[in-house]
Order: sequence, then C-alpha cells, then structure tokens
Amino acid sequence: MRCEEENWRPTASLASLRLRAELLKKLRAFFDIRGVMEVETPALSRAAVTDRHLASFRVDGSPGGALYLHTSPEFPMKRLLAAGSGDIYQVGKVFRAGEAGRLHNPEFTLVEWYRLGFDHHRLMREVAELVQSLVPGLRRSPEYLSYREAFRQHAGFDPLIADRQTCIVALRRHAKALPAEDALDYDGWLDLVAGEIVYPALGNGRLTFVLDYPASQAALARIHPGDPPVAERFEMFLHGVELANGFHELADAKEQRQRFERDLEFRKATGLPAMPMDEYFLAALTQGLPECAGVALGFDRLVMRAAGAHSIQEIIAFPFERA
Repeated sequence: MRCEEENWRPTASLASLRLRAELLKKLRAFFDIRGVMEVETPALSRAAVTDRHLASFRVDGSPGGALYLHTSPEFPMKRLLAAGSGDIYQVGKVFRAGEAGRLHNPEFTLVEWYRLGFDHHRLMREVAELVQSLVPGLRRSPEYLSYREAFRQHAGFDPLIADRQTCIVALRRHAKALPAEDALDYDGWLDLVAGEIVYPALGNGRLTFVLDYPASQAALARIHPGDPPVAERFEMFLHGVELANGFHELADAKEQRQRFERDLEFRKATGLPAMPMDEYFLAALTQGLPECAGVALGFDRLVMRAAGAHSIQEIIAFPFERA
C-alpha cells in the first residue's frame, strides 16, 4: 500500500482541532477587549534572521532573486510600530529549518504581540493572564525566577560567574551526554545546561517566568546596566516546556546593527550560511521605535498543554510528514 493511502488522514483528532479553533476565538477576543489590533505581514522576505540558533528556509525562483520564509513576524511588525500602528498582534505561520520532533514542526503557528508603554515585567503579567484564560487548571500564581536563580536552584551554580568546566561538571552529575569541550562557546554550554537540567524542572502546575538573561543572550532586548548587566528578556515555561519568549524591545538602530554583525561573524566562523540583514527593519529603528515590549508565544505548544497532549503532532492537522 502506498504511503499516501495510509497517511492522508490528519494526525490530530477532531476534538483537538475543535479545541484549537475555540482557543483561537478566545485569544482574539482577549486582544479585541484590550484594543490590540490584529495585523498581517509577509511570510516571505528578501532578508533573513541572522540569529545563530535559527535556520531560515530559502525560496529560489522569485523575480527579484532569493527570498526567505520568516522565522518570526517581528521585523515587519516593528516597522508597523514605527509607522504609528499602536498596539498590534498577529497569529500566523512561521518556518524554521531543521526543527522537527515531539515539540517541533518546521511550520508552526506563532502568536506575537507588542504593547506600547509596557516593559517586560508588565508584559509578563499580561502573558500570564492570557495563558491562564486558555489553559485549564492553572490556579496557582505564576513563579518568577531570574536566570541566575533558576540555575542556582536546579543546576547548582551561578551562570553569570561560572565557566564552561562548571557546566561540564553539572551535566556529568546529571548523567547527560556531552559534546567535545571546544564544540561550544560559554553561552552554548549554558544553553545545554538550561535545556537538559534547568528548563525541564520549571513550570510544574503553574507558569514559571525566567528573566534577566545574560547580556550576551539579549538578541533584540535592551540591556539593563548592573554588575553584571543583564538582558531585559524573559521566557515562560509550563511543565518543562518553553511557551513564550519576550523582550523589553531594543530601539537603538546602531546597537541592533552591531548585534546583527556579531551574529554574522559567528556564522562565518562556524561555517553557517551568511544571511542578509533586514535593512527595512533597521531603517524603521532609525526613524524611531516607540517604547514597547513584545512577546512570541508558541500557539501549538499552548494547545498541547490545554489538550493534555504529549506531542505537537496530536494538535496539528497535518505535520510536515503528511504535508
């Protein structure tokens, strides 16, 4: 029997698809009540993300040359903010190459929104309010941990003053597999400890927010001065799974360009493909991005938690294997 004859059906049950539709309705109502406007931006762009941890799908054959499927609608949404849109949100498909598994699909649904006049602390409270309205059983108040506190509690060391050898010792103590010592820089080792030891321990029965990431992991967030300085960034976890990543948004075009350039230098040094920077986005920052905070929420993972599902394939009609 041919594969098509066996696998034409959706992997999600009809009950899961109905729940997904109901959560989308509630989500849109949540933003409508707050006066946040829904927008749509292009999924294809001449630019691509420079982030060293993400891989973009390249689309050839367009009249103007190669295009890229977006990994997030962040850059065009910030262009709208700079043009005076006010508070906005988007529910849309995004695409990340090389991401597939129980919690990943190369094409997935992201909810992204931006709130003028918010910092990341105020936005965390709104994220919690939204998720608690959509996922049953979250009656306990959210937990808020600094990145430093999360590592101290669950990995047994201070990530802001430790070194890679400390990470290696912690991973060995938890019987985790290790790459070659020179395979990762220090942030890479921290990411490995976080993913293998710290994050799986978070969000048991309630939302856990981790904030104040190392300044080297700021991405598109502002840096809060201190000793050491930290990024005004947060991630939210539930049952050991990351659901959201948010920032008090960086508005400095010069600093943002420098971060993109550092990303490209890392890509070159590690053999990753060079990605064209988004000059439209940088021009919008130069024009002026209003004071705001923004967050990206993985909608598929949210539906997983609301449905009590084990894998993302249970709540997506047709994952990439059946697309």
